[in-house]
Amino acid sequence: METMDYNQIKQRAEAWIKEAGNMIKDSFDRERTITYKSHAADLVTEMDKSIERYFIRHINHEFPDHRVLGEEGYGDNITDASGVLWIIDPIDGTTNFIHQQCNFAVSIGIYFNGIGMLGFIYDVAKDELFTAEKNNGVYLNGQKLPMLQKTVLEECVFGINATWLTPNRRFDHTLLLPVVKRSRGTRSYGSAALEMAYVAAGRLDAYLTMRLSPWDFAAGKILIEEAGGIVTTVYGDEISLLEQNSVFCGKPGLHEQVMKELLSGQK
Repeated sequence: METMDYNQIKQRAEAWIKEAGNMIKDSFDRERTITYKSHAADLVTEMDKSIERYFIRHINHEFPDHRVLGEEGYGDNITDASGVLWIIDPIDGTTNFIHQQCNFAVSIGIYFNGIGMLGFIYDVAKDELFTAEKNNGVYLNGQKLPMLQKTVLEECVFGINATWLTPNRRFDHTLLLPVVKRSRGTRSYGSAALEMAYVAAGRLDAYLTMRLSPWDFAAGKILIEEAGGIVTTVYGDEISLLEQNSVFCGKPGLHEQVMKELLSGQK
């Protein structure tokens, strides 16, 4: 597997993600079939399902020995991260896709034996494709982005959903209040993939959420780590690739500063 042609995989993935974006844009004027998953805010459209099937069809044809973990469940039954694994979110930010037709993304993370090799996050509405290749940095529409520099909380823009700043069953929200108050400001875009891409690109300095699935963070983790950022759980632990995790990612220096505050507050 060391001789695997990742350049070929990268070229195919980029072509497919762009074509998927065109399929999504072509659907903007059509009436959507919207259904609910676990609750009224957990939406899925026929386009989510169609895009995932599109990727799986092409991957199975071009790379039959690769496996796929997809949000909508059309991929393989994945119980381990061995071999080449594509982790796909066909539309991350479905609510934004439905209501705004912007602030959503197609997200693909490609891993080999659990190690992130290639990451792609495509902002369809803005035609911005964020890509990363292991040991080769992060790119936006083919232009290499600078490595992330150290910063401090008082100078940062912090990505966080307001849900986690109110009472919830996952985390003591009061620990986060002094963090966001000390920051320069907060933002929430409604797409974890985009928010992680923005951290990798330096548009956000940090992003924190208490609940993400593998397809939400798989590509963003690769991008941020290639840019020199840090990705852990909110408890400072390593992300578990195939499970739901809390996620805290940020620039060096800032990540350590915030983790120290959160961990001291949990004692």
